[in-house]
Amino acid sequence: MKQVKFSQMKDGDKEDYDLLSNFEDKHINGTADRVIRVLKSLDNSLGGYKISRLEHSLQTASRAKRDGSDEEMIVAALLHDIGDEIAPLNHSELAASVLKPFVSEKTRWIVEKHGLFQTYYYNHHYGQDRNLRDKYVGHPHFEDTINFCHKWDQASFDPNYKTMPLEEFIPMVGRIFNREPYKNY
Repeated sequence: MKQVKFSQMKDGDKEDYDLLSNFEDKHINGTADRVIRVLKSLDNSLGGYKISRLEHSLQTASRAKRDGSDEEMIVAALLHDIGDEIAPLNHSELAASVLKPFVSEKTRWIVEKHGLFQTYYYNHHYGQDRNLRDKYVGHPHFEDTINFCHKWDQASFDPNYKTMPLEEFIPMVGRIFNREPYKNY
């Protein structure tokens, strides 16, 4: 395999960076497959729920699809918790970062803020403010994030829900991650 000549980036020349660019292009083209692998790993993730984190993700996406959402939002619903395994304290931000080059600012914001908005459903049980989300009242995506959480995310822990299989979502993930990236990243 060809390699760059440098040991420090400051010593690289155009030929080195052209070589790396070719490798990077191939790597970027495999993003959808890697994202699906990470998603599948949620099947053996955090316990305690009645369903796996993968099943939760599939339920969330199934609800979004059945509600008539566009493909971008369905994929965002599917991937909203992919950060759970390696970044449990900031999983929303990690998922939003993965999606950011490929989705609209609105979709990115919803995914990034969903973790905070979800505290509405449990913070009061710990004597904490359940309305932390209210600091975003007036934001253009505030109501959309409430709807994302209420209609899809918080409702998707049901072992009796008729969840769509992952195979139905894989082509959507491919289309989102293989389109021209937005310039918002």
